[in-house]
Amino acid sequence: MAATILVVDDEKNIVQLARLYLNKEGFRVEAAYDGAQALEKARSLRPDLIVLDIMMPELDGIAVCKELRKTSNVPIIMLTARDDDIDRIVGLELGADDYMTKPFNPRELVARVKAVLRRASQEAPSQAVLEAGNLRLDTASREVTVQGKAVTLRAKEFDLLTAFLRHQGVVLDRERLLQLVWGADYFGDTRTIDVHVAWLREKLGKAKGVKIETVWGVGYKLMVTGDATES
Repeated sequence: MAATILVVDDEKNIVQLARLYLNKEGFRVEAAYDGAQALEKARSLRPDLIVLDIMMPELDGIAVCKELRKTSNVPIIMLTARDDDIDRIVGLELGADDYMTKPFNPRELVARVKAVLRRASQEAPSQAVLEAGNLRLDTASREVTVQGKAVTLRAKEFDLLTAFLRHQGVVLDRERLLQLVWGADYFGDTRTIDVHVAWLREKLGKAKGVKIETVWGVGYKLMVTGDATES
């Protein structure tokens, strides 16, 4: 059965161009032209992937992505007319899987759609609950607690912490972390790893018996350091 791609952009020519090339590759394409319509169609159609423009009037792509991530892990590729690191980082922070700047080559869009769908299909089920010290992460409910108290993480912060917990004591370089969290096909800057690690450390500040260590010149590793009940 053909995968369904929801293309969201207030510029109809962009939607038509994406539809033309995606249809040629056998995808079923649905369209939305504003944020409210995008949320409605995402919930009713349950697409396999969403191509989502950031710059839309009223409800923009950032707001749409944030709302979708409350209940759905549908893969999202974000589009923007601005070559701006802030847009890219914010979009990825909210849980987007990839990012493209307009104008874009429609063949590259097709390639990225295929790559993101391939990554999503290859994600194998694994241990649902991960623990270290007094830190507990539930991959099924996407909930994190420290000493029984809930900690709110952004989507990629959660995914990064999951990678650390699944590789306790192992040094992970920045390229490896990008592959584990954003995927091998992600075209991004390794600096985003440093930003995410800083945010994680801040949010997990009360975690006992566990810490994310910097391995200078290489990357990071999560270490279990001792008694989780230490004061």
